[in-house]
Amino acid sequence: MRVPVKFATRDWDYLTPLILGDVTSERLEVQVERVGTLIPDLAASEIYDAAEVSFSRYTSAMAKGVETTIGVPCFIMRGFRHRCIITTEASPMAKLSDLAGKRIGVTGWRDSGNTWTRAALRREGVGVEDAYWFAGRLTSSHPVVDRLDGFGRPGRIEATPDERPMMELLAEGQLDAVFTPFMPDGYFDDGAGFRQLLPDFAAAEKAYFDTVGYVPGMHIVAVKQQLAQRHPWLPRELARLVDESQRLWTSKRRKYAETTPWMFEELLRSARTLPPSWNDSGLEANHQMIKDFITELSEQGILESDLTPQTLFPFEDKF
Repeated sequence: MRVPVKFATRDWDYLTPLILGDVTSERLEVQVERVGTLIPDLAASEIYDAAEVSFSRYTSAMAKGVETTIGVPCFIMRGFRHRCIITTEASPMAKLSDLAGKRIGVTGWRDSGNTWTRAALRREGVGVEDAYWFAGRLTSSHPVVDRLDGFGRPGRIEATPDERPMMELLAEGQLDAVFTPFMPDGYFDDGAGFRQLLPDFAAAEKAYFDTVGYVPGMHIVAVKQQLAQRHPWLPRELARLVDESQRLWTSKRRKYAETTPWMFEELLRSARTLPPSWNDSGLEANHQMIKDFITELSEQGILESDLTPQTLFPFEDKF
């Protein structure tokens, strides 16, 4: 009898084969539940057995000794961050170093993606203390919640004024740039008035990859500890299904690339630019990236810990 697992994830296209049953397991019966935002606490959930969770928040929990979930180094959300910095069409800024001394909006201070974006800035000489930071909602359709998460500092890291949406503040010139991996509605429309900070962000991302050797990971797969203790093989089997779904989806997307003009060119560029192993799961394949992420959390004042990749993902030794 297969073990039932209710798995909460965002609406990633490459999970389609898993959702449709094209990818299956003899040991698991996975029900994918698509969610708009990550569930705040998998361990406390009465609905889900496994979930896509924040790499940053998982790391922070492990640093505090909270091991209620078993994280798997299977990065269900991974991507370059240079494209995630947007500004106005009229802005004279065109490189990361131009952000020194500027007012920058973020959707959450310790979000994994924003941590990686600040890491890219640090490589260009712009550290946390070299800019002014404002955490808030991207648009008026997003909820008003605490996005500082205890890391606010007057005059350096603050909430956006009057909880106003950051895209409005950017348009009015009260912010110089905003970090977001998800472009707001209307962004792709002609005359929207916004653009990526870097005119050739793909070239910057290629240079970044050539230097660090990885595509940054933001979210991982996690399983409730009690479930993993009953079935020690389960976390890896779930990760295998996610990986297999992505491989199958990539193959099909290359075949049916006509759904979006110029998609073929982008698929070809990715295939020719990145090694086939760029999205591999596992501790060994991601050791340097995990190590660098722990370092970044420490350098940015988010984490005080002597964690290592091995202690962050101890299941590799236990299971």
